[in-house]
Amino acid sequence: MIDRHIGFVHALRETGLPVSLAEGLDAAHALRHIDLADRRTLREAYAATLVKRPQHREGFDVLFDLWFPSTTQGPPKQRDDDPEDLRSELAELLRGDPSAPEFRAFAQAMVERFGRVQAGPGRQSWFSYPVLRALSPQTLIARLLGERGGLPEKLARQRVTTNIAAFEAEVAADVRRRIAEEQGRERITRSAVRPPIDRRDFLRVTKAELAEMRREIHPLARRLATRLSMKHKKGDRGRLDFRRTVRASLQSGGVPLATHLKPRRPHKPELVVLTDASDSVAGFAQFTLLLTFALREQFTKVRAFAFVDTVDEITKYFAPGADVLDAVTRMTTEADISRFGRTDYGHVLKTFEERHASVLTPKTSLLILGDARSNYQPPNTETLKRLTEKVRHAYWLNPEPRNQWDTGDSVASGYAAVIPMHECRNVHQLAAFVEEIV
Repeated sequence: MIDRHIGFVHALRETGLPVSLAEGLDAAHALRHIDLADRRTLREAYAATLVKRPQHREGFDVLFDLWFPSTTQGPPKQRDDDPEDLRSELAELLRGDPSAPEFRAFAQAMVERFGRVQAGPGRQSWFSYPVLRALSPQTLIARLLGERGGLPEKLARQRVTTNIAAFEAEVAADVRRRIAEEQGRERITRSAVRPPIDRRDFLRVTKAELAEMRREIHPLARRLATRLSMKHKKGDRGRLDFRRTVRASLQSGGVPLATHLKPRRPHKPELVVLTDASDSVAGFAQFTLLLTFALREQFTKVRAFAFVDTVDEITKYFAPGADVLDAVTRMTTEADISRFGRTDYGHVLKTFEERHASVLTPKTSLLILGDARSNYQPPNTETLKRLTEKVRHAYWLNPEPRNQWDTGDSVASGYAAVIPMHECRNVHQLAAFVEEIV
C-alpha cells in the first residue's frame, strides 16, 4: 500500500496537479482512519487531502481509477449474446442507477467482448471506440424516451444523456485499467490525463478551454495591475499637508510638533499591448485578447495593437462582453496587420514608432506578446530600445519553450537584451511572471 500511495502521488505531480510533501503525508495519515476496502471512502479521503481546486478533480479521478481500480480480477465471463440483445440490456441499465454494480459490470463485459482490436502487426490493444460503435448507446435515446412531450421529455432526455455519458466513462475507465495492467501504469499516466487548465499550452487551446481560462485570467489581471502600479521609493512618506500641519501647531503655541501628510492617490497605470497575430501563434493571440479583456478593468487606459508584418490598433474590437473568437475574426479580417503574411518584427517596430509612439508615456506599461520569429529579417533592436525608454515598465511574453529560443529564425536573445523576456506558455507561467515582476 505504501508503494501504491507513493506511485499515485508521484503520478499526480507528473500530470501537473500540485501536491506538496505535506499534503502527501496528510493523505497517508488519513488512510489510517478509514476502511481501505471501501473504495469510495478511499477515493474521497485522497480527494479531501490532495485536490485543491475543482478543475483538478477530473484528472484526479482518472488517476485514482488507474492506481486503485475497481477490480483487478480476471476478465469477466465472456458474453456471446447477440448485439441487439446486448443493446436491449444496455437500454434497461440506462433507465436505472449508473452507480449500481450491474452498470459497471456490464461495461467491463462489453470491453471484454468488443474492446480488444488489432493495433498493428502482431500487436493488440484495448479501445473504447469499438465498444461504443457496437452498442451505439446514443441511438437508444428515442427508444428510452417513448411517447413523451414537454417537461417530462426534457427531464427524461437529460437523465438518459447523463447515464449514457456515465456508461461511456465506465468503458473508458476499464479500457485504461486493462492497458495499465498490460503495459504498466506509469506508461499511460500522462496520456490518460490532460494537464489542468492552468498548464495547457496557449498555442493549442480550444474554444471551450478559452472560456475556462477566462476565469483563471481575471484574478491574474488584477494582480498584474497591482504589480505594475507606481511604486514609491523607500523613505518617501508622501507630500506635506501644510494647512493641516499649521492648524495642528496651534495646540502647541505655533510649534509644529507633528506633521501631517496628504493621502496618497492610488496610481492606476496605462497599458499598451503589442501582440503577434500571425498563424504560428494564433492560439496565443486568442489568449492575448482574453488577457487584454481582463486588464481593461484594472487600468486607466488600455491600448491594444496587433501585427504580422505591419501593425494596427485593435482596441475598438474589445467591446464589453464580446466573444474572444469573434474578436479574433474581426481582427484578422478588418485590421490592417498583414501585407505579405510573413512576420517582420523589425518593420513592425519601426512602423509602430512612426505611427503610435505618442501612446507611450512615463505612465505607460508596455507588454509585448510574441515568439520573436522574424523570418530572418533585421530585428531592429535599436527601435525597440527607444520604445522601452519611453515607458515606466516593459515586458515581453514569449509562448515558445525557452529551449527553442534562438533556433531557426528566432531572435529572442537579441530582444531579451533590450527588454525582459519571459517564457509564457500557459496560465501557470503567467502567474509565475506576475509574481516575479514584484
